[in-house]
Amino acid sequence: MNDHELGVIGIGNAIVDVIATVDDALLARDGLTKGSMALVSEERAIQLQSQLAGAQESCGGSAANTIAGVGSLGGSVGYVGKVAEDRLGEVFAQGMLREHVEYSTTRSRSGVSTACCIVLVTPDAQRTMNTFLGACTELGPQDVDESLIRRGRVTYLEGYLWDPPQAKQAFLRAAEIAHAAGRAVSLSLSDSFCVARHRESFQQLVHEHVDILFANEDEIRALYQVDDFDAAVAAVRDHVTIAALTRGKDGSTIVWDTEVTNVPAAPVQCVLDTTGAGDLFAAGFLHAFTRGQPAAACGELGSLCAAEIIGHYGARPEIRLAVLNARTR
Repeated sequence: MNDHELGVIGIGNAIVDVIATVDDALLARDGLTKGSMALVSEERAIQLQSQLAGAQESCGGSAANTIAGVGSLGGSVGYVGKVAEDRLGEVFAQGMLREHVEYSTTRSRSGVSTACCIVLVTPDAQRTMNTFLGACTELGPQDVDESLIRRGRVTYLEGYLWDPPQAKQAFLRAAEIAHAAGRAVSLSLSDSFCVARHRESFQQLVHEHVDILFANEDEIRALYQVDDFDAAVAAVRDHVTIAALTRGKDGSTIVWDTEVTNVPAAPVQCVLDTTGAGDLFAAGFLHAFTRGQPAAACGELGSLCAAEIIGHYGARPEIRLAVLNARTR
């Protein structure tokens, strides 16, 4: 039985990504909102895939991407997420194994398929996601490994997983275990549409259970229903100890206790695909945080990791992030 300390434990939707480049005409034809994440049926996912050419299949899921990023930086990591006893479930499990992630969540045998996310990338590098949640919806408090959560310095929760009812209880159970062990709890709001669906319960979750909050500019304004970013910053300061708010090319704003730190975006030669930018920002930030780094250093490593991911297609690093980090020092 493992008992060594881990840096970050992720809890999220265990998904296999299907990524393809498309034009705006396809989005219009299928009635898709550019840049959004929509939940779809398995039939809809199959229909969308039938229109794609040259799609790439890879292990994905927002929190899983973050955990893979922390591992690429040299951190020790674990993950909780539900897949089925099928081909895509094996693709996901083997992918986590290759990235040295502790992953042992019991697989679903109910007959529901492993989740997939159809990621449509347009020429402007925006990604439009259509997600069939499949086996993810079966994740519940019974899947939360207490010993694993206690070993993690930070338990990182994915806002997308707030949709299935059982997952809410899994989140609360994990937060309870983490705080009882003197550990930190972190949450990514994930998507402004997700925030709109669950605004009140997200506000309660953030206020009562979250120590470190990740959000982009749209998400944090949606959470507090304000048009002004500075107003959102003022609001979040009253609810969490740390908030890491990303602003695209304008970098990030880190709220840490009473201090507000603005961190510039890391340079990137060419933006090809923004898929996973927020996930990898969280990876860099949390890796630095678990090593006792201050706000600016956490934001800078987050920005460096985000810059790597948007320079190529896909939501997993193409090079080992520990090597990239060492080069920039």
